[in-house]
Amino acid sequence: MFVIFGFRTTVFPLGWVTMACHVCGQGRMALLREVTKFSLFFVPLFPVRTKYVAECGNPMCRTRRPASKSDSRLITH
Repeated sequence: MFVIFGFRTTVFPLGWVTMACHVCGQGRMALLREVTKFSLFFVPLFPVRTKYVAECGNPMCRTRRPASKSDSRLITH
């Protein structure tokens, strides 16, 4: 009997945050929520990890840095 399992990460964009990038200095960063789920037979069952990341809006930079859940209150649509 074969058991196929693994992990899959899905990225959810939450909005734009006014933070300065520490590499290029641009003032707009996208706040992303990354949810990693355990999968059994290619069916996602339950979340294992949730991580918040701020990604630079500059297409030449795209630097990512860790963010906290409380940074979501800074979102400007």
